[in-house]
Amino acid sequence: MNIGIFIFDGAEELDFAGPYEVLAQWAQEAADEREIFVFTIARSTDPVRCAHGLRVLPDYAWDDAPSLDLLLFPGGRVRQFLEDQEVLDWVRSVRDTGALMTSVCTGAHVYASAGVLENRPATTWFGALDSLVEIDPTIELRRDDRFVDSGEVVTSAGVSAGIDMALHLVARLDSPERADSVRRYIQYETPVAV
Repeated sequence: MNIGIFIFDGAEELDFAGPYEVLAQWAQEAADEREIFVFTIARSTDPVRCAHGLRVLPDYAWDDAPSLDLLLFPGGRVRQFLEDQEVLDWVRSVRDTGALMTSVCTGAHVYASAGVLENRPATTWFGALDSLVEIDPTIELRRDDRFVDSGEVVTSAGVSAGIDMALHLVARLDSPERADSVRRYIQYETPVAV
């Protein structure tokens, strides 16, 4: 299973680092049973400067990345992508391969702009809920949910909610017991909601 976490200039650090920690720990715990490869992906392999100044070197550029089984799109300064046809087309192309589409925080706005959330329930960071449905009024907004799983698409609320979503993904794609094991390992005290 190839899990690509998109990073970009202005990405919110915990939006991708929290889920990365969860998913990478899952990969380590499940290594005897299956191959799970968690990596970062960006437009290029040039360093990315995140929202609070952290510099990250992407593992892959779009052109040389392995095919994705799961894409995670974090939030942060995503306005730059809402009308960026290259990014929106790339998101649609990943969706069209059958990859599980996941987002944290305002990453949902990019999915809304790409049409990924059309006629689906979704959530995002509490301060951006209304702007999400301004992009696509067909979205069934879930204001109070930490994450929303609508089958092919899973969205989460802001920042730390991405950890909850990632633990849910482990429970969904592996087992609740594995998710609980990962939760204990990272000492995350919130019970996994599955």
